[in-house]
Amino acid sequence: MEMLWTWLLSFFFILALLCILGYQLVCLVDLEFDYINPYDSSSRINSVILPEFIIQGVLCLILLIARHWFMLLLALPHLYYNVNLYMTRQHLVDVTEIYNQLSWEKKKRFFKIGYLLVLFILSLFWLLWSIGDEYD
Repeated sequence: MEMLWTWLLSFFFILALLCILGYQLVCLVDLEFDYINPYDSSSRINSVILPEFIIQGVLCLILLIARHWFMLLLALPHLYYNVNLYMTRQHLVDVTEIYNQLSWEKKKRFFKIGYLLVLFILSLFWLLWSIGDEYD
């Protein structure tokens, strides 16, 4: 039963990460098409970056406690990248440089979304597998 709860939690944490990254991407696209100003866009993106990092850390902690080594090894590079951004103070979007870095910021978000989609599909597979094991 605990395996089912672990996969259910990881499923919802990865889904939350995908939603946060989708929100950041929408803010960047709105800025690109001039629907919002740079200050609003950067403040909206910066307000969800720290919760994204915290959710990724909690996800890795849950996978570590549950001893799901394969998924942990797949999730650790993303956590390392986020910690590295935070330690070098490059995690926030700068208001004055957002137009110059717009394509790079969008590429980063698309890469993160692709990476998390792989984790999401694997998590969904293991969630369905554990449901099947519960009812056998």
